[in-house]
Order: sequence, then structure tokens, then C-alpha cells
Amino acid sequence: MKPAQEQLEHITQSVDISLPEGALLALLEEDRPLRVKLGVDPTAPDVTLGWAVVFDLLRRFQEMGHTAVLIVGDFTAQVGDPSEKSETRKRLSAAEVRTYAEHLLPVIKTQLLPERLEVRYNSEWLGAMNMHDVLELTSEFTVARIMDRDDFNKRWVAHEPISMIEFMYPLLQGMDSVATRADIEIGGTDQLWNLLVGRDLQERRGQPGQAVTTVPLLVGTDGVKKMSQSLGNYISVRDEPEDMFGKVMSIPDDVMPDWYRLAAMATRAEVEALEQGLADGSIHPGEAKRELGRRVVTIHHDTQAAERAEVAFDRLFRSHEVPDDVPVHTIAAEGEVSLPAVLADAELVASRSDGRRMITQGAVKIAGERIDSEFVEVSLIAGSVIQVGKRRFVRIELA
Repeated sequence: MKPAQEQLEHITQSVDISLPEGALLALLEEDRPLRVKLGVDPTAPDVTLGWAVVFDLLRRFQEMGHTAVLIVGDFTAQVGDPSEKSETRKRLSAAEVRTYAEHLLPVIKTQLLPERLEVRYNSEWLGAMNMHDVLELTSEFTVARIMDRDDFNKRWVAHEPISMIEFMYPLLQGMDSVATRADIEIGGTDQLWNLLVGRDLQERRGQPGQAVTTVPLLVGTDGVKKMSQSLGNYISVRDEPEDMFGKVMSIPDDVMPDWYRLAAMATRAEVEALEQGLADGSIHPGEAKRELGRRVVTIHHDTQAAERAEVAFDRLFRSHEVPDDVPVHTIAAEGEVSLPAVLADAELVASRSDGRRMITQGAVKIAGERIDSEFVEVSLIAGSVIQVGKRRFVRIELA
């Protein structure tokens, strides 16, 4: 294996916190394959660039010869992680979790190396626990210790409800570390408290306590809140290159350094040079964002796709041209038709009500002309391109 210090520099490119201090380097100096655990609850249908940050960290451990222990939280997902939540989280059914897991796992595997990868489902050990096991587990932590968590404490002070099952989540996550004998556990900064619980439980059961390592949370495309599928401010690793590039170009300028570091995996030196250039004006924000878009698309597709995506972006936003590959939607109608219905059927909007909202906002164009009416003549749209927003197009043909 490579020298410990060299491994540490490669692995910690995006790391924010590593505890206990010096523990990660000490483990690397043992010169053996380490078991590096990452737990993922399948509670959403897609893998975002925010998730990709922690998958990149896990892959870096693999590249240094260590074993990635990927925990699919099919049991804990039904409990719901209360981290940074201001209210009790909606619980998912086993069927919902299973469906999400089936969709997510193949995508997650594309982010990791196939070798040195161990995939485990935590229902294997958590589902086998009986009431005696649960009571034994709860006896190891006091309410005072649980209330040390900042989000729990804030909700308590605000007299907001906290369910008993939420208290259980960190303990269940900690049992994953015990069951897999993890040397290291990684996660986002919002998981730090939970990760330390896992270390505590391991030590209480006679195991060496894991080192914990976290990465910052990637801010979403709105530039305000963390990237989240529920908030809609995310980019999927499965987005088409053109969509991915266009969404990157929409982020606020002030979050670019973080995006370079976390989403584009730039080195610390590159990020520092970017920050200096933006501050003194030697780097134009627009060009920096283009480079960011190219890097992100290249990581999740390839260089050629990034080049095509940038050309498509310029055609659409600089030349205001209609893309070459506009999909075709066929309708069979005469006279007037409901435009919201056409938009929904063509999957340009989520629903007819969403279509009405887009028309009201002036976001719908037919043949380049803004439309403000819900009902239009078929002759107006036949053979024409309908545009919704900046990047959604469809060409209408009559059956």
C-alpha cells in the first residue's frame, strides 16, 4: 500500500471534519486494508451531486486499497433520519424503501469501484433484534446524551414534537458499525453526531472505536439550502449532459468555490486560485462557471459530452435557437385544444395545473411567441415547437 501520508492527502481532498484528531492517519499507518463504512437510506428516487460528494470520498479510500462497506439502510429508512429536521419525518413503508433501493443501488455502484466493495442491508441484523435487544440498546444512552444533539435540543426548546422512534435512529445507525466492524465511517457533516454514536457503541461492545470523517453538504442550485430532492434544487448524476451543464450555469456566483471543491473535485490549490481570481477580477465569473459545467459533465459523462452540452447551451441561450433534437408529440384534435392538457400530455409540465401556472407566468411560447391563453387553435400549434421555460421543448404533429 502507498505511504500513509500520501494516502491521507489523496483521501481528504474534500474532508471537513475527522475525529478523533489523528485517528485517520494512525489507522492508515497500520498498513492494512481498512473497512470504510457509508450508510445510505433509500428514501428518494435519484442520486444527486450532493450524494456524489460522499461517494467520491468512499471511492478515494477504495483507490488506496481499502474496502468500501456500503450499508443500504432498508431498515433505518423506515424509521427516518431526524438529522436537521424541524419536524417528525414521514415514515416510509417497506415496499417504498425496496422500490427506491432497487432504483438507487445500480446508480450508486457506478460511483464506486466494483472491486473492494461490500454491500450489506441493515435489515440483516436490525430486523433480527428482539425486544430484549432493543431495551439493552436503549439502556446504554441517557435522554440527556440524546438531547446533546443540536436539532433535538432546538425542537425541545421550541416545544415541537419529537417521537421516541427518532431517538432510536442514531442507535440503530450505530449498530450498523458494530455489525460490520467498521474501522472508519464517513458521511455528510449533518451526520457527525450519529457517526460518533457508532464509535461509542463499538467501544461499549469491546471493539475498537471507528474514526469518523465527514464532508461538507453541497448547496443546491438555489445557492441557499443544501441540495435536496424534496426541495427540487438538485442535479442528478443521471441528468443528460445538456441539462446538467445548463443547471450548473444557473447557480449563483458566490457558491462556485464550494462547487469546484465538492462537485468538480478540484484541488485546494485550484479552489484558492479561483477565489483569488474572482476577488481581484482576473477571472470572469461566467467563464469560471463554464469551466465548472464542463468539469461536472465530464465527471459524470465524458469530455465529448461536455463539449456538446456547452455548444447546445450557447445555441439555446446566446443564439436563442431551437435545439436540433426536439422530441415530437402527436395529438389528434380539431378546433380548439386545452394548452395545459397538451403540455401535461407531452410531459413538459407535471400536471395541467402546473401548465396553467406556467402560462400565467408567461413561460410558455409557441413558435417563439409567448402565449397567455389556455385554449388555442390546433392550426396554431400543428408543426410548431412549444417551449416551456428555458430548456423544455416539444414539436407538435397531428395524427
